[in-house]
Amino acid sequence: MAYSEQMWQDAKKKCRLNSEDIELAKRLGLNSRSLVKNIPNKSEPWKAPVSVWLHEIDEKRRKKTEQKQKRRAKAAVTQNNGSVTK
Repeated sequence: MAYSEQMWQDAKKKCRLNSEDIELAKRLGLNSRSLVKNIPNKSEPWKAPVSVWLHEIDEKRRKKTEQKQKRRAKAAVTQNNGSVTK
């Protein structure tokens, strides 16, 4: 299902997001409905506001990507060192 611009605008208003937050959500592959569903309720004091939640997801993904790149680089170095010593 394609999410219309109107649905994104509704999510932006309901979740109190700015345009950058909406772009971040789209980059993360989220949809407008998931943003609205993650608005914290008064009975959910542990839940972060949607904008904070988005930035936490982005930070986790960045860290994961960095770790993968470090592992790949380390594996490439050990592989190259192994082939040089043989």
